[in-house]
Amino acid sequence: MAERFPELVAPAPWRTVELISDLHLHAGDAATHGAWLAYLARAPRTDALFILGDLFEVWVGDDLLAPDEDSDDDRRFWRGCAQALNAFAQRVPTFFIAGNRDFLLGPAGLAACGMTGLHDPTVLVFGGRRWLLSHGDALCLADTDYQAFRAQVRGTDWQRDFLSRPLAERQAIARDLRARSEARKRTLGPDPSLWADIDGPAASDWLARADAATLIHGHTHRPGEHDLGQGRQRIVLSDWDANARPARAEALRLSADGSARRVPLT
Repeated sequence: MAERFPELVAPAPWRTVELISDLHLHAGDAATHGAWLAYLARAPRTDALFILGDLFEVWVGDDLLAPDEDSDDDRRFWRGCAQALNAFAQRVPTFFIAGNRDFLLGPAGLAACGMTGLHDPTVLVFGGRRWLLSHGDALCLADTDYQAFRAQVRGTDWQRDFLSRPLAERQAIARDLRARSEARKRTLGPDPSLWADIDGPAASDWLARADAATLIHGHTHRPGEHDLGQGRQRIVLSDWDANARPARAEALRLSADGSARRVPLT
């Protein structure tokens, strides 16, 4: 029997929720970081925020947030992000599904950010509908090299070994992996449409198991809506890049009437 996906049933008073993903925050991108801080600083216009992965460009362990007088700029940046997010989460419940860049955000990191971690995928019951939420990388089945890598780094043994290494070593490994990823993108070309996409039949299978009609995910950097047939669809969230022309930053807003619309934030 197929495993049932966890469910989150929205409280009755919720009227709107917003979803974002793929901000890839890091100290070297002040513009996108600034757009995100401006988003958090707004008076709450939603009853909950769902972050569907890759909020951070890289996360090498929750000890990034440990106080240290000798902290480098990166660690001060991560602590600032956590503080800003925690302040927001005191006003607006904030939920998080790990992405392929920040899957090592653990219980201490989630607590520091004020976020509640969710399983990937999770069914959100809201507005008289069942929405299936995921980062999306697990469904990019055509990218077999990545799926093998994903299986390895999501394993308990690999994570235990990695997190036991000194922080500086983990940061160096992360920089190397990031450089390899960027080199691979250059090989494939800058157009995300050339990168591996979600497998349609696998997405439909997930929706059938979840008894849901709509999958919402990020990861692919290809915002849009896709008809999967049999009354099913998937909605792809936008990535954020305030340096792009035009700049990209938006949230998907779900309402209690069952509707979904994109909200530009730039």
